[in-house]
Amino acid sequence: MRIIKAGEGEILDIELEEDFLKKNRQFAKKNKSLLEQNNVRAIDVMGSIGSGKTSLIQLLTSILREKFRIAVIAGDLTTDIDAKRIEQEKVQVVQINTGKECHLDANLVKKALLSLALERIDVIFIENVGNLICPADFPLGAHQRLVVISVTEGPWMVVKHPYIFKDAHVVAINKVDLAEAMQVSPQKLIEDIAKINPRIKAFPVSCRQNKGIMQVIEALSL
Repeated sequence: MRIIKAGEGEILDIELEEDFLKKNRQFAKKNKSLLEQNNVRAIDVMGSIGSGKTSLIQLLTSILREKFRIAVIAGDLTTDIDAKRIEQEKVQVVQINTGKECHLDANLVKKALLSLALERIDVIFIENVGNLICPADFPLGAHQRLVVISVTEGPWMVVKHPYIFKDAHVVAINKVDLAEAMQVSPQKLIEDIAKINPRIKAFPVSCRQNKGIMQVIEALSL
């Protein structure tokens, strides 16, 4: 089998991309400074469409809202479906619609942060746009990155999407109640993740059955 890879300088938009990513990192640094000035912890929640990001945020919020003042920034292309689901937990929610963009960027998150009364918030969950590729390159200024995957995405999804795990801190492997039916081993996914990032903490989770959520909370130091 022949595998063709782009050589150095062969990607036509590489200079533009480097400038754009550099600018995003500058915004991310400012976001983190703003958060820390207000003693706010932010967690960037990433994962593909249908992995269970919103369900997990709902569970985390329902458990933690007695302990922390929580807000959620919900990213989506065009809808506010997820934001409305999270509003049921009686927390502040800000919707970001990115249009055609497949990820949140630090500038959009800055606008969302400035719309919130940060002095009255302890923890912000930032639900990124459903994608396992683009968000990896765009830090938002969050203190931690939580990746949500599911066994329904198949046995190879980790090795096919390594970059999303490289800078992540915690991984929730969701829908493990379906693992046998899908013939996917959560333990094998954990092993694949560890090969990419040995520092990462990965846990089997079932949002539907409310299993493994406390482990995720502990791993996030919440």
